[in-house]
Amino acid sequence: MSTKTDWITQELEGLKTQGLYNRIRTISSPQGAWLVVDGKKVLNFCSNNYLGLANHPKLVEAAKKAMDEMGVGPAAVRTIAGTMTLHLELEKRLAAFKGVKAAITFQSGFSANLATIPALVGKDDVIFSDRLNHASIIDGCRLSGGKIIPYEHCDVVSLVAVIKENLSQFRRAIIITDGVFSMDGDVAPLDKIYEVAKKYDVLLMVDDAHGEGVLGKGGRGIVDHFGLHGKVDVEVGTMSKAFGVVGGVVAGTPVIVEWLRLRGRPFLFSSAVTVPDAAACIAALDILESSTELVDRLWDNTRYFKAEMKKFGFDTGLSTTPITPVMLGEAPLAQQFSRELFEAGVFAMALGYPTVPQGKARIRVMISAAHAKGDLDKGLEAFAKVGKKLGVI
Repeated sequence: MSTKTDWITQELEGLKTQGLYNRIRTISSPQGAWLVVDGKKVLNFCSNNYLGLANHPKLVEAAKKAMDEMGVGPAAVRTIAGTMTLHLELEKRLAAFKGVKAAITFQSGFSANLATIPALVGKDDVIFSDRLNHASIIDGCRLSGGKIIPYEHCDVVSLVAVIKENLSQFRRAIIITDGVFSMDGDVAPLDKIYEVAKKYDVLLMVDDAHGEGVLGKGGRGIVDHFGLHGKVDVEVGTMSKAFGVVGGVVAGTPVIVEWLRLRGRPFLFSSAVTVPDAAACIAALDILESSTELVDRLWDNTRYFKAEMKKFGFDTGLSTTPITPVMLGEAPLAQQFSRELFEAGVFAMALGYPTVPQGKARIRVMISAAHAKGDLDKGLEAFAKVGKKLGVI
C-alpha cells in the first residue's frame, strides 16, 4: 500500500545506490586532534577547529564563569529582552578585532547571511554572486527576491562582463563572494573584486567564515589579508570554526549594522546567542589578540601536510589554505576511501554531490593548530596506504 512519503523512501534508496547517502557518525569526546567517533579513537581531519580552541581551557572557564553569573539562556530575542552586556561586549570586541566601526552578532554564520542579504536586496535589485558561493549565501539570495546573476568562480573578467550587461536594468546592486571557499580552499581575489565594486559603485559583501582565525595578521581575516580596511561594505563571519564556539557576525559600515538591528530577521525573530557561547567567543578573542602563535602553527602544519601529500602524488586541487581537498572524482570511491581511512584510525569524511559538483567528490582534510607533527605523519601514512590500495596513487 502506497503512502504520502513513498517518494522520500525512493529518493533515499536512490542516494544509497549512487553512493551519496551520508551516514552521520557520532562523537563522544571534546573536539581536538583526536576524537572518539562511534566508540573508536581516531585522528581528527574533519573539524573546522582551525586553532584548537573548541576545547581550550580558557574558553571552557569563561563559559562556566559566565553561566555562574548570568545563567544559560537569554530567553528572548535581542530586540525585546535578550540583549545582554556580554552581547554588546562581544560586538565591540569583534569590531575592534576586525578593524571596523561596528559589528552585529547572530546565532550562526548561516543566520548572518540569511539576515543580511534580504535586508539589503529586494525584488528590484541584482546580486552578482560567485558561482561557488556557500549554500547560506545562495539561500539568502533566494530569500531576498532579487535577481541572482552568477559570475564564474573567482573570475573578475566574468564579473565585469555580467555587471556591464545587467547593471542598468536594476535599482541597486551588490557583489557577494565567499572569502575562502569551503570545499576547494582557494581564496577570492578580493582586492580585484573591490576595484570592480568601486568602479561600478555597487555594494561589496564577503563571507569570511573560513578566513577568520586563518588569514590576515593574527587571523583577522581576508579584509586584513588584502589591506582593504574601510573598503568592504559587509564582512560576514562566524565564531563556529576558528573561534571554536558558535555564532555569526556582520562587521563593516555602521549604517548597515544599524539597519540589520532593525531589519535582520534572525536578529528580530530568533533568540539571542546563549551566555556561555558569548563568553567563550570573548575568551577566543583574548587568545587571538594576545599572540599569533596558534595561527602561525596552523600555517606551519598546512605547508607540511600539503607538501607531503603532493610528494605522494595526491591531487589537492586549487587550495591555498588549510582546507585540503583530496580530489577523487566519483562519490562511491570517495566514500570507500573514507571508510578505509577510518579503519586505519583517521577520521576524514567524503564529500559528494550536492555539497560539491558531480564528478568532483573528494576527501576534505581540515588541518588544525591542534595537530602535532606526529599526528600529521600518522595521517599521511594512512592516506598513502589507502591511496595505493585503491589505485589513487
